[in-house]
Amino acid sequence: MKGASLWGDPFDALRATAKAGLEGVNIRTLDELAPDLDRSRLADFSALANELDLYVEMGVGKVNPYMTSELPGVRDLGDGNYLAGMTRMIETCAEFGWTETWSAVGGFKPYPGIFFTDRFRTDTDWADQLQATEKFLLSLAPVLRANGVHLNLETHEEITSFELLRLIEAIGDDVIGICLDPANLPVRAEVPVEAIARLAPYVRTTQLRDTALWRTPDGLSRFLAPCGEGLIDWPEALAIVLKHNPDINLTIEGIGPVRAEMQLHVHDPRWREGHPDLTDAALEQLYAMAERYEARAAAGEAQSLEELRLVRTDVRQSHDKFVETSAAHLRAALAARPELIGA
Repeated sequence: MKGASLWGDPFDALRATAKAGLEGVNIRTLDELAPDLDRSRLADFSALANELDLYVEMGVGKVNPYMTSELPGVRDLGDGNYLAGMTRMIETCAEFGWTETWSAVGGFKPYPGIFFTDRFRTDTDWADQLQATEKFLLSLAPVLRANGVHLNLETHEEITSFELLRLIEAIGDDVIGICLDPANLPVRAEVPVEAIARLAPYVRTTQLRDTALWRTPDGLSRFLAPCGEGLIDWPEALAIVLKHNPDINLTIEGIGPVRAEMQLHVHDPRWREGHPDLTDAALEQLYAMAERYEARAAAGEAQSLEELRLVRTDVRQSHDKFVETSAAHLRAALAARPELIGA
């Protein structure tokens, strides 16, 4: 099983991962491990991972030109040129055999209402951001092809599966794939298993977490949950993904002090207009899922809204327990369906 602690020295994280009986790590951005891409440090990291028999997946920065100023370290690597900085990281990843890389099209913002993601920026609209992202990816594609690297775009909270598929179609699935984080899919009002089925042929990496939904005055709130404690049908989800990529790493993304509540402002006309691919049927299914989760909570079988909103002070312990619980459930799901392993 996969996963790693998000805290401490990266070398200690490798040791902790192996000690926990997990099989690999995902580093969000290469420059977090080695800000200047120091080959000696990276070689030592790679050697320890190999010694511990751990896989390594590496991130190389985000690809939306409207928000890349939030990643100055990448630009610094390119002497002021963000594309050059990403190019250096991609070439470095290829050098060490880390050819399945992570990226995303936006990020969380500390703003109220619908403005908590780049999707609803007020200085530009989402269509322009997607167009700029496509143009940037087209510029990056030759570098990816030359180095045999895939850039896997996460199912992040700002983008839908439909939009990700359009980017893959525009750039080419030989270099652009999907990093599946199924817990983010409901944030954009997508039913997880349905979106996973759409994306499955292109899923090359994962950051697995479960999702809880709760009805609120604004619409719905999405919370993170350990795999098996939320609403995702993991045997079905894994079957869909493994059918297309039986050797994929099942990486678990842990949590920090909160369960990352994100709201679906379904009563705000701007929110609905901002989701042109959304259907009433999908929204109805999400409401039904929320009702099921609330019923489980009322029966003491799931966390209450107050528990989901709790800010945890034992961050490391909560993170490691989240990963441990998720790993146990995923192992059980695979054991119950042995035909999925090596499918």
